[in-house]
Amino acid sequence: MPTHEPEELAEIRRAVRGLCDGFPGEYWRAKDAVRAYPAEFVDALTQAGFLAALIPAEHGGSGLSLEAACVIMEEIQASGCNGSSAHAQMYIMNTLLRYGSPEQKAQYLPRIANGELRLQAFGVSEPTSGTDTLSLKTRAVRDGDEYVINGQKIWTSRAEHSDLMLLLARTTSREAVASKTEGLSIFLVDMRAALAGGMSVKPIRTMMNHSSCEVFFDDLRIPASALVGEEGKGFRYILSGMNAERILIAAECIGDAKWFIEKATDYAKDRNVFARPIGQNQGVQFPIARCYAQMRAAELMVHHAARVYDEGGNPGEEANMAKLLASEASWAAADMCVQTFGGFGFAEEYDVERKFREARLYTVAPISTNLILSYLAEHVLGLPRSY
Repeated sequence: MPTHEPEELAEIRRAVRGLCDGFPGEYWRAKDAVRAYPAEFVDALTQAGFLAALIPAEHGGSGLSLEAACVIMEEIQASGCNGSSAHAQMYIMNTLLRYGSPEQKAQYLPRIANGELRLQAFGVSEPTSGTDTLSLKTRAVRDGDEYVINGQKIWTSRAEHSDLMLLLARTTSREAVASKTEGLSIFLVDMRAALAGGMSVKPIRTMMNHSSCEVFFDDLRIPASALVGEEGKGFRYILSGMNAERILIAAECIGDAKWFIEKATDYAKDRNVFARPIGQNQGVQFPIARCYAQMRAAELMVHHAARVYDEGGNPGEEANMAKLLASEASWAAADMCVQTFGGFGFAEEYDVERKFREARLYTVAPISTNLILSYLAEHVLGLPRSY
């Protein structure tokens, strides 16, 4: 598929593709069958330096741009692999990089970069609040040199496989703050210590291998030094991280769409029915071509959003549109690919059904299509708030 990008990005793309070639469909089918975490794949990404892409060089990372990180995540998906096993380390990093203290950065970033520590868990969503983040109930109460945490998180993916968690909790009640966006704080939790002192993790089996979990806090004590930035300003801190998250997830969706389109195109050329390749029929050609056009349009928005972010702008509009357009392009391509394969699209050996299940997630998470539309309606078009 034609691309027009600087050579340094093309070089990254080739390096990622070379790594992913060592993890073919058989590897992912085996993991999917038993819902196992692809630790070998994550280790390979770590050792190659890809998961330290956004960590500055002075802390042992690659110091790359968000656009370069997008290329990494896109190519993982386009290769048929699954970046959800590691993508959080990319976008969680933003909060620590921007708001962490010099001591926190010095303590954690080099060890994350070299693979000694994994920062994969993001504790935000709760069963009663969902995407209404400001109504979360998990509390962190200061007690001397410690905070005592009680509450519950859900959809905290990779919690079983992470050494650190970025946790959002309420430190001041909603009734005691002037603005509902105040009173939330961010903590960097050492999960190894927490599992021995008041935190428990319960896996949630889902339709795809996503390592989703519930996390429970019962009088968990963490040191006050775990606070990231200023107490009560945590919601503001995670907003910029959420923009990075949406752009990176959108890049993954572009990669998935490319995989589906390539898979369908190759199959349509090779599959013969009624003494002719099915790709000769416009009823098969046109859906593939439409998905390709839809993907390329979304791809432009993803890279535009990444550049706005890298230039220091506020990419709220662009990040949300990139996530919306890319997730819809990915899902359209997934549906088209199954239709092109017909019955064989449901057979595990072709990997289409696995990728189909994985692609469905991103019109729902990490933010649903409806909430993106609400954001654009209110904050971009100036329509009345709907919720």
